[in-house]
Amino acid sequence: MQIRKIAGALGAELSGIDLRQGMDATRAAEVRQALLDHQVIFMRNQDLTPQQFLDFARSMGEPIEYPFVKGVEGFPFIIEVKKLKYETSNFGGIWHSDTTYLDEPPMGSMLLSREVPPYGGDTLFANQYLAYDTLSAEMKRVIDPMIGISTSSKADISRTREDRIRSDGKTENLREYRAEHPVVRTHPETGRRALYVNTAHTAGIKGMTDEESAPLLRFLFEHQVRPEFTCRWAWEPNAIAFWDNRCAQHNPVNDYHGFQRVMQRITLKGTKPV
Repeated sequence: MQIRKIAGALGAELSGIDLRQGMDATRAAEVRQALLDHQVIFMRNQDLTPQQFLDFARSMGEPIEYPFVKGVEGFPFIIEVKKLKYETSNFGGIWHSDTTYLDEPPMGSMLLSREVPPYGGDTLFANQYLAYDTLSAEMKRVIDPMIGISTSSKADISRTREDRIRSDGKTENLREYRAEHPVVRTHPETGRRALYVNTAHTAGIKGMTDEESAPLLRFLFEHQVRPEFTCRWAWEPNAIAFWDNRCAQHNPVNDYHGFQRVMQRITLKGTKPV
């Protein structure tokens, strides 16, 4: 297995690996370490069946179901992330960490590309270790003890999943989820501190009014996705992106109107942020 960084901030491409053959414990540990080292990893030429995709996910963690969208037939842990030719919004089309409105947000998520547009549809990723490390000492002192309030019903992100809820939604789960998590979390495996708010789900700061928290959150949202903290992945069919939701954000770029993009996603169980 070879590892090649794709940007200065985060992201690495793994080659010399064929997930159709499965992985022994040694190789799985190497891949998992690459994730911890680079926050998001990519693998090309992985023409996997749903079962092979699920097997890879299980070698990395414990798959969990997504709250709002049903899984593909026979595989409840695999959902389709798609934008059809006639649709104008893309699923999750805003900077975010996945489902931070859950009490135990996912450790990570992985996407497998099934159909990609002829151009566009890239995904951006942002390193939240760097976002925290580059804050001033005084700003760190201010935000370190703060608790953020996350909700599944923020308007911007709700609009980006409306099409999928209409076509593939779980009607029994169309409710609001809310959770409180540290504004700055400590990664449970690396011990590093990461900024843990996001514009899609963080609606406020505990103990502050909306008027008080809005300017601070606006600054953090803009700071945490500065270009020098990011990398960009251009998709091709049968490629995988696997990101660490505890220290990286992502944003799928919605620049391919009139074309179809179909991905499969698996989410992995995490722990309560501290």
